[in-house]
Amino acid sequence: MRKPVFTIFYQYNPWLSSIGGIQTLISSFIKYAPEAFDLRLVGVGDRSTPNIGVWRETEFQGKVLQFLPLLAIENDDVRKLIPTTVKYAAALTGRCFASDFMHFHRLEPTVNTRSWRGDKTLFIHNDIRTQLLSKGSKQSMLWRHFPKLYFAIERSLIGQFDQVLSCNSESTKLYQELYPAFSGRFSYYRNSVDNETFYPLPVAECDDHRQAFAKELGLSAETRFMIFAGRLHPQKDPLLLVRSLAALKEPKIHLLIAGQGELAEAVRVEAAQLGVSKQVTLLGAVKPPKLAELHRLSSLCVLTSAYEGLPLVVLEALACGIPIVTTRAGDTPNVLTEQSGLVCEERTPRSVAEALRKVLNNPDYFSPQSCIQAAMPYGAKHVLHGIYDAMLQRWRNDS
Repeated sequence: MRKPVFTIFYQYNPWLSSIGGIQTLISSFIKYAPEAFDLRLVGVGDRSTPNIGVWRETEFQGKVLQFLPLLAIENDDVRKLIPTTVKYAAALTGRCFASDFMHFHRLEPTVNTRSWRGDKTLFIHNDIRTQLLSKGSKQSMLWRHFPKLYFAIERSLIGQFDQVLSCNSESTKLYQELYPAFSGRFSYYRNSVDNETFYPLPVAECDDHRQAFAKELGLSAETRFMIFAGRLHPQKDPLLLVRSLAALKEPKIHLLIAGQGELAEAVRVEAAQLGVSKQVTLLGAVKPPKLAELHRLSSLCVLTSAYEGLPLVVLEALACGIPIVTTRAGDTPNVLTEQSGLVCEERTPRSVAEALRKVLNNPDYFSPQSCIQAAMPYGAKHVLHGIYDAMLQRWRNDS
């Protein structure tokens, strides 16, 4: 009996540096895929990638993977005038990669897939209403300027999906209200963390790593770290992050920024103007194993986002045993317990700094055990196996 073909569509190349929760989720889907599936990824390449547009058999995360780089993209972490998702959608025009199962992580490419036969799933990764209606930077999501057009396009495409999975509870409710005829197709799913990469270590060992890293950076052995991981993008509002560090006024606290994007230079300028340049290290893109090490040597993870779905970095930090300080964005407040983090009700430097100070001054209360416990229901092996089991059941029922 042949294996069902499962194809993932996204502007991602697992062998190139690329930042984002979607990329991490796709990597986990590949890693934890049962042998019952024939795995495929329609992704992207760069100038060095041979045979753009041609399938090749390769291996990733220990799994055999059929990979097709649809087009060449340079540095997708910095947005261009034409969004990558639009270029990716255009490259799909006139082609057909219909499969038994198809996962899409952006709406735009599915303009080309309405006639494709197979079981289709669309993933929603943000609180769409907040994302489209936010009044943030001009650099924010392009569709924010044309929300009516976005929903009109979405309305014409949504019926092709057998299911729509959202990691944000508000988006799930929104879709059920917007499209009552398809309400049974919309479900909330848990984002997941790979516990084989993100896991805790004994406190004493973490402290040794902290001191060694401080020495590596030329900092005092008493330095304590807090970490941000993600794109330097208006959604994440890294400028509020730097302003909050300045408002904290704690010279022995050092901010690690793991990520890159179009606001990197603005972050450097802001840190210089506020006099905290020596308390900020921009690390650029960081691979998951290194990111796990950085979490474990840090005292907390901080997010100052304007909107979110359920950011994977939250689950990764908690799984490593460190607490969270976050603005009220997405489903993070629903994940945190009283002793695993704090939610800032105001998106101001003062509010964030007060939360940071409270967590930093009370490490015994915001304990590693409380953080690990909060992350336990989100283990990737358990969450993704549930999705795969449902896929196989549908396959058997249709065969």
